[in-house]
Amino acid sequence: MKIGNIDLGDRPVMLAPMEDVTDQSFRLICREQGADMVYTEFVSADALIRNIERSIQKMTIAPGERPAAIQIYGRDVDSMVEAARIAATAHPEIIDINWGCPVKKIAGKGSGAGMLRNIPLMLEITRAVVNAVDVPVTVKTRLGWDHDHKIIVELAEQLQDCGIAALTIHGRTRSQIYTGEADWTLIGEVKNNPRMKIPIIGNGDVTTPERLKECFDRYGVDGVMVGRASIGAPWIFKEMKQYLLTGSVPVISHSEKMSLIRRQIAESIDRIDEYRGILHIRRHLAATPLFKGIRNFRPMRIAMLRADTRAELEAILDKIENDILPNLETQLEEDNNNEKRID
Repeated sequence: MKIGNIDLGDRPVMLAPMEDVTDQSFRLICREQGADMVYTEFVSADALIRNIERSIQKMTIAPGERPAAIQIYGRDVDSMVEAARIAATAHPEIIDINWGCPVKKIAGKGSGAGMLRNIPLMLEITRAVVNAVDVPVTVKTRLGWDHDHKIIVELAEQLQDCGIAALTIHGRTRSQIYTGEADWTLIGEVKNNPRMKIPIIGNGDVTTPERLKECFDRYGVDGVMVGRASIGAPWIFKEMKQYLLTGSVPVISHSEKMSLIRRQIAESIDRIDEYRGILHIRRHLAATPLFKGIRNFRPMRIAMLRADTRAELEAILDKIENDILPNLETQLEEDNNNEKRID
């Protein structure tokens, strides 16, 4: 798959842009684990224009994470054009426009998925951004505003006519937020529309290597973007890429997974500070499947998520790694045998 002159190879798997998740450390780790391209946290056009430090920092791209995209969002032509030009100075491989974020504080103000209620303005902004920068411009959006307005098939053609280099579609409407199941049938319909010439990237509920392959095989998309399934589990890209190549999922040890979690903690603290760095990483600790299936883990989980110093958190992780994880496979095997006896 190529976006402009950027060749991402066959069946690329990408890390989706996620606020408070896809910081530089996480992007680097995901690239090392096999993600073919990564996206920054989404950046406010207004904040970029006002030179807000936090937003400027979001655009810092390390050599090891390229190819990388900077995603911007806003709600008027002039600010989005200026923001795109500012983003281009960070030399991303791609500038992505966020027409898909469903959260109220963004969509409710007309940005993100809120633009699905004002298609003429969406197209005007998209066309203006494409014309304003030399970097390939892509769009990420949803099926439509709600169940009665699933307009993506027609909208995809209109966005293509604006000059975008690729289109990512999340298989939900804005009104669904992240509830229900992602509908990939309309994503497939866009991809199979003979009038579409640009790459189509699918997104939504791709949580396993098997589901990833199914989406490629059944819907014919050019690429797949993985979001929430990667939180606390950056190794999912290694699993997915190897499964696509060989049909088998690699065995990644608990120790290797724990090392990646510990690295995220250390780099989050080093990037911000101890207290805020730990707060930032809690989302990954809460979501990670590494601790799934551990008996009587709730008190340890609570302690882990309440730890507010590096030393305290490291001590808890040491105990998990030394006393709990080595016995996890035996425990899961016993649980499976007990379930079979009950059946």
